[in-house]
Formats: sequence, structure tokens, C-alpha cells
Amino acid sequence: MRPRRVFVGDVQGCRDELLRLLDACEFDSACDTLHPAGDVVNRGPDSLGTLRFLREIGAEGVLGNHDLHLLRAAAGARELGPKDTLDEVLTADDRDELLAWLAAQPFVRAWDDVVLVHAGLHPAWKDPVAALADIDPLERDERSDFATRVRYCDAEGNRPDADWPAPEPPFEPWWRHWPADAKDERVVVFGHWARQGLFLRPRLRGLDSGCVWGKELTAWIAEEDRLVQVPAARAYAAFDG
Repeated sequence: MRPRRVFVGDVQGCRDELLRLLDACEFDSACDTLHPAGDVVNRGPDSLGTLRFLREIGAEGVLGNHDLHLLRAAAGARELGPKDTLDEVLTADDRDELLAWLAAQPFVRAWDDVVLVHAGLHPAWKDPVAALADIDPLERDERSDFATRVRYCDAEGNRPDADWPAPEPPFEPWWRHWPADAKDERVVVFGHWARQGLFLRPRLRGLDSGCVWGKELTAWIAEEDRLVQVPAARAYAAFDG
């Protein structure tokens, strides 16, 4: 079997669904690589088990806003809220190792044919890897905020005050403004937008299909240009995406 890159949408602590999804993909950790699109923790039932599994198999993902929330809460920079399900991670014997692994994940990964980011890419970022390099995940930064939270922006990358209800022009979904260079034909894989759901366009793979809200967990196998989905066992959280 040739090596494959398996990209997966927001897991959010849904470890059992992740394992079922990888079985459905016939994932082989000896040759395949797993690339989560961020938000691997929180709101779901097993953030601790999810982190342990991803670290064990050497998953290579990107940071999402819920991942940053965990890292900052662990550092004492934020407090957990009533909807968070992160206590098991913060009290685990191996928390330091798990948090170090998570903090080492970048905000973007890029190949010749694919770019992976949690939420979206700024229209001015001709080189997203360079634009998002050397950002401390424990510190607020406009660039990492954009990469992990954007849904709508204008042509200059300005974001609206709120994403729902859908804002009026000049704000549009971020992907209408990227890439600025029409010669960039890479596929952008992202998550973060459960309300939009599974989103497929020629150069876009939006994989947040709302597993933690009781919908599906989705993978895209790049080398086969193939989608694989498994249903959630149940809704683990009330929808607020």
C-alpha cells in the first residue's frame, strides 16, 4: 500500500468516532499519516484519550481555537468554562507530555498540493507557513486568531464582529478571497465551521461535519481524493457553532 495522507475534521475529544473512522479508512500507521484539522479536544467525551492516541501514532495536525484554549488554561492564562470538558487532561499524570506535543503543532502545514489550517487563510498570506511561523500559542496574536477563528472577512482580511447571523457585505466567507494568486492551485483543507458543514469545492475541503454535535466525523484521503465518514454515537454537546 502506498503512503497516504488522511486529513480529518474537528475531532473535539470524540476518540471512539476517530478510531471507527480510521478503521473505515483502513488507516495503517506504519505508512499512512494522520493530519487533524485542529480542535482535537474539548466538548466531546474523551479529550485525554484523543490526545494520547494522536501523540502515540505521531499525528501531524494544526492548532485550533479549542486547542489554544486548553494550552492557555493549562498555563493559567484562561479559565475553563462550564461547557469545557478538559479537566481530565489537566489532571492527568502525563499532562505535561501531552501538552508539549500539542503545543508543538503548527498553525498551518503545507505540501506542494495541499495546505492545512484550522479555520482559514488571510488573503494577504502568499506564503501561509512564513506568515504563521514563530507564533507563541500561549500569546494572543492577530495572525493566529485569524487562522484559528475566521469564517467571514472582507478582501483586506478584516473580520466582522460576529459570524452569526451571517454578516452583510463587504464580509464574505474567507475562501472567496484566497488565494490572491490565481496560480496557487493547492487544495485548502480546513475545519472550524460546523454550521457550514462538509464543504467541497475544487480547491477546498471543509471537513468540520459536526461530530461532537451528533453528526459525522469526516476524513479526506488526499491520494485517493476520497471522503470517508462515520456517524457520531450521539450528540455530546449542544450546538453553538
